[in-house]
Amino acid sequence: MQRLIEQFNLRSHLRFDLGAGRIWLDENRMLLTHARAMGALRAELIRVLGTRRARILMLRMGFISGSIDAEVALKLHDGGDNYDVFRLGPELHGFEGIVKSTITDAKIDWENGSFFGEVDLKDSWEAEAHLNAFGVGDDAACWSVMGYATGFVTRYFNRFIVFKETQCVCCGDDTCTIVGKPAEAWGEDVYSDYFGENDSDDPMRAMEEELAQLRGRSREQIPAGDLVGMAPSFRAAFDLLSKAAASPITVLLLGETGVGKEMFARWLHDHGPRSDAPFVAVNCAAIPHDLIESELFGVQKGAYTGADASRAGRFERANGGTLFLDEVGDLSPAAQVKLLRVLQTGEVERLGDDRSRKVDVRLIAATNVDLQQAIAMGRFRADLYYRLATYPVTIPPLQERRSDIPMLAASLLEKYQEAYGKKVQGISERGMHALLAHSWPGNVRELENMIERAVLLAPPGGLVEIDHLFASGAPREETGAELDSSGALGNEREARLSRLYDELLEDGFDLERHEARLLALAMQRSGGNMTHAARSLGITRRQLSYRLKQGTGGEASSS
Repeated sequence: MQRLIEQFNLRSHLRFDLGAGRIWLDENRMLLTHARAMGALRAELIRVLGTRRARILMLRMGFISGSIDAEVALKLHDGGDNYDVFRLGPELHGFEGIVKSTITDAKIDWENGSFFGEVDLKDSWEAEAHLNAFGVGDDAACWSVMGYATGFVTRYFNRFIVFKETQCVCCGDDTCTIVGKPAEAWGEDVYSDYFGENDSDDPMRAMEEELAQLRGRSREQIPAGDLVGMAPSFRAAFDLLSKAAASPITVLLLGETGVGKEMFARWLHDHGPRSDAPFVAVNCAAIPHDLIESELFGVQKGAYTGADASRAGRFERANGGTLFLDEVGDLSPAAQVKLLRVLQTGEVERLGDDRSRKVDVRLIAATNVDLQQAIAMGRFRADLYYRLATYPVTIPPLQERRSDIPMLAASLLEKYQEAYGKKVQGISERGMHALLAHSWPGNVRELENMIERAVLLAPPGGLVEIDHLFASGAPREETGAELDSSGALGNEREARLSRLYDELLEDGFDLERHEARLLALAMQRSGGNMTHAARSLGITRRQLSYRLKQGTGGEASSS
């Protein structure tokens, strides 16, 4: 176990942020809890739910934990030996204080995905808890441990491999032993034992749904439609909007850039009596001032040089439907006058034309400008403001509705997985923590761009991690102290290293000679495997190769 922990540098992936009350194992938040308290919870589950249902729940809990640790092992693979990476499952389980597992027999065909394995268990917390609560009985009791092994190997092979406990100290045996093989090789219904009768048709789907629920991604929690949110500020805006859907009233959407004003406008159109008619959107800020009038109201042939044909404006194209004027605060004074006339008369006059055309348009306007301040500065007409602001709805910025971020992120993940034809498992807990801590100057639009990028970068079938989300690199955060090889926290290790550096400098220090010795020692400990040696030194394989070529670091294998 010690060799694998050092080889894959597991301690560097376990960090304690004591000030913030968080423990991280790679991207996953961990809990340091009392085994006695877990044992009491387990015993209560048995008493309240009965042995079978409690067993299924503990199996499922272990299954999810094993699946997540398999993701950690696959991430650490980095060209390592398949069998060593596979053995990380038992080591991680021991690393987390659950049980000491020793693989005693393993017949694995990596190409065909076949598996048979036998594992001895020592000091299982679950067996200890069961004995304390119920004593020796007829049933094996290491349920979560079996679930963990099943989840880890199933995720690793992407095939349902089931572990069962063949010996258990809770039955009076000297040791606990679990045996794993493909589900169909057991010749009995093992699916319902793990997932319950309702989930037995597709165990892989059941696993994915369990993981989705663990990360807050359950599809049933996501409301239908593009407007997603349950925060009080969002619900207040949405409730106000929904009251206006069935009426022709002019709505003014207010809010910062990127809060989703056009999505609100589309929802209003789609849920009103004009849903079968056109929805026409215009970004007033994106059209030059000298063209905005012709874009909105149309142009008649010959109105100006180059007007070779008559063309309907956006008002005419939206006739019978909805016209959405985004960034209406950027309209020129001349366009404001003409817009006011259209709102007053219900008629539009094309540029260069001498007749008016009736239009029936439901108008929705939006702006991130303080229009009342613009009125005070003489940049916006007060009479136009009062026409537009009949029914104002303020959409809250994302930082005021942080509780909606997991739900919004899940909805956007679904959108971009479909767009890119790619499936990911969700956002890691550390990634979600970073999203919740972000200031969101770009609001929902920024989140959407971030999720699209993350779906593109994340490995197929894997997790969206913090580095996939932030284009400029992961945000700086206090990730806490890691453990050194003796199990001490990083601040203790830093003090010890500081003393060591002082001694080295006092005796005279030859940097090149010491670097060469470190490289040689790392290569020796890894058996010549450059990937493992580089990982132990905290550098990349390419950096190690370069240093070895420059000095006398030792011979390397091609691994």
